[in-house]
Amino acid sequence: MSNIDITLQHQQGDFALDVTFQTPATGITALFGRSGCGKTTVLRAVAGLLKADQGHININGASWQHQQHFIPAHRRPIGYVFQEASLFAHLSVRRNLEYGWRRIPKTQRRVKFDTVVELLGVAPLLKRATHRLSGGERQRVAIARALLTSPQLLLMDEPLSALDHAAKQAILPYLESLHDELGIPSLYVSHDPNEVARLADQIVFLEQGRVKAYGAAADLLTRLDLPVASYDDAAAILEGKISSHDHTYHLTWVSMDGGRVAVSREDLPEGHYARVQILARDVSLSLRSHTDTSIINILPAKIVDTRDISPSQVLVRLELLDGQTLLSRITRRSAVGLGIKEGMTLYAQVKSVALMS
Repeated sequence: MSNIDITLQHQQGDFALDVTFQTPATGITALFGRSGCGKTTVLRAVAGLLKADQGHININGASWQHQQHFIPAHRRPIGYVFQEASLFAHLSVRRNLEYGWRRIPKTQRRVKFDTVVELLGVAPLLKRATHRLSGGERQRVAIARALLTSPQLLLMDEPLSALDHAAKQAILPYLESLHDELGIPSLYVSHDPNEVARLADQIVFLEQGRVKAYGAAADLLTRLDLPVASYDDAAAILEGKISSHDHTYHLTWVSMDGGRVAVSREDLPEGHYARVQILARDVSLSLRSHTDTSIINILPAKIVDTRDISPSQVLVRLELLDGQTLLSRITRRSAVGLGIKEGMTLYAQVKSVALMS
């Protein structure tokens, strides 16, 4: 059975962890929540770096921990990427990459050396000493090294937290490509909603050592009962395909069953999978579909939930025709003026759309 099945109870000082979740052993599952909620504790238990007091860890039908049964870390088929890239300072980049790769029998190597080098863009770095690498380069090498151990599961503990904004933006496309290219499932720890929106397929939302919610990333990011929807940069993600390119106005259209949206021209083939991000503050609402407006992204939608998030603002959760969800943050004055209520149909006017992958 291809899934990740985890139940853990663990007491660590004053902190009590009590989590249970199952997630497909495909794509990226984000362990998401505020600092101190237990994300890294769960990851360390899965890695075998921490023996939980009670519980079980089953990966693809294999038991890594259950009652008195415990497989130590060095025998677990994992790759682990820490916040800080812990490279061997006395070895070149190539030697760092080869360190784990050569210890895997040829018959058990699931990924090719050249494939990982190309995928992470580290070919120009192979001859360098590690102290001559930038932070982003070091982290790409660390990810490549973890992948070259041919893991059944990749564990990533806030791998971008030590990087500046530019370095994060540079490395995110590499992370996006891992699943499609290699098919290795990942547990990804983060407290950054933008990272999670861009990378995650599933989210385990942790709060004070408990699982507050679990499910598809697109659904959880727009649930009004979760705090992430109230963040200033709260956003929804929509999935579709590249349907056409407008060469005159340098636009690329992304189509879903519930409509289509335009992004700045991207050199991607028609039919290519696309994920877009839409911030709640960039979505206004209208009772009619207007043509006398500068906004070109207008989607029919139904209101499924509303919530006051301040004395002056209301958050509205919308469902598109294909079931995907969107968020809109509007003033309470506008909500009253439009007669906003659950079940109402109207139009979401999207000012800005960001292509994420």
